[in-house]
Amino acid sequence: MIEDGDMQDDSTQAPVESELVASPEPRPAAARSEERPLADLPAGQHGARMGGVFEAVSRGVAFDTEVHATMAGKDCVIEIEQFNLWYGTAQALHSNSMGVPAGQVTALIGPSGCGKSTLLRCVNRMNDLIPTVTTKGDMRLSGDDIYGPGVDVIELRKRIGMVFQKPNPFPMSIYENVVYPLRIDGLRDKRILDEVVEKSLRGAGLWEEVKDRLEDNALRLSGGQQQRLCIGRAIAGEPEVLLLDEPCSALDPIATGRIEDLIQELKGHYTILIVTHNMQQAQRASDYVAFMYLGRMVEYGPTQDLFLNPHLKETEDYVTGRFG
Repeated sequence: MIEDGDMQDDSTQAPVESELVASPEPRPAAARSEERPLADLPAGQHGARMGGVFEAVSRGVAFDTEVHATMAGKDCVIEIEQFNLWYGTAQALHSNSMGVPAGQVTALIGPSGCGKSTLLRCVNRMNDLIPTVTTKGDMRLSGDDIYGPGVDVIELRKRIGMVFQKPNPFPMSIYENVVYPLRIDGLRDKRILDEVVEKSLRGAGLWEEVKDRLEDNALRLSGGQQQRLCIGRAIAGEPEVLLLDEPCSALDPIATGRIEDLIQELKGHYTILIVTHNMQQAQRASDYVAFMYLGRMVEYGPTQDLFLNPHLKETEDYVTGRFG
């Protein structure tokens, strides 16, 4: 299946310099193992304790992600362990670990430039298209090594649908947009294609609005309709996972509400990993939330727990708007 971003020229550009956190070359495992976590400081107003995150970043030392105990034992479709990424010599991701539970919505939150979209794009190896990128660590999809030797990246991406910030329908009909990934795979049976179009557009909540004009150019749709069409195209190949990179950032509140409703309808059928800057959207749309800061995963847990009873003061300060 061809990714939603395959025809988007700017999807593979390296981040601007201001988004990167300068860091030295990767150090040997032995050197990293000698680092000690920083001592906890006084608790916050809701019982949250200082985790030493900001000090650790400033000193360039390691710390462990605060993972809520309720995350233990989850059936995870995506498993990430000690994953690092560099743009040249600038390190953008630092030893991130998390599991993404099956059939649920997991949100990545954090300030601009914290590595949310970079981590998201690692799941389907979009960052491979940037020549200066190097990675270290493990990432698995349903137990299969995403970065293992001999992995067929095209086959991998067929298992992962992706939708970007700005709707990017192809300059062709609504019908051809949806069946594009199937045609690339060589499917020509009109009856099957028709079934996939209706099923996908119903799944994207768009069928009733466009069923009588499937041959219209997709670029004539509204922004919200275009984004739902992109979601329909992403699910046409029945992927295991949907990656949503700020899918509502360019939409008005009404279109945003429709996308959020759609996310709730799709979960259970798909495992969804979404990046959002909108704290209210994260609360409304996700089951689990991971807070990131300057390439580090700070705290990870169930959405309501993380927003109402965060373990770390740094998380509390971010979700309550004290910084970011």
